[in-house]
Amino acid sequence: MKNLSILNDIIPVGEFKARMALYLKMIQEKGNSLVLTQNGKPAGVLLSPAKFDELRQTKLFVESVARGFSDSEKGDVLTTDQLKTLMKKNRSK
Repeated sequence: MKNLSILNDIIPVGEFKARMALYLKMIQEKGNSLVLTQNGKPAGVLLSPAKFDELRQTKLFVESVARGFSDSEKGDVLTTDQLKTLMKKNRSK
């Protein structure tokens, strides 16, 4: 993720409303995000669809790895033969 530019990437919601098309084009072209403020406080973050998808996939991957570690710690694991059998069964569906 690109570094946040205090000067360019934090804007009041009123300014965003007035120049919405420009800011939407900017986040798509540059890949940066915008922090929208309301009454001087952060109120939301605007991301490009590509960046949102990337963050979502990263989150799903991290959650999957965490589940794997948790299963391993509980002893809920498969042998190589069990895994091969399960994979063959799933492929045939």
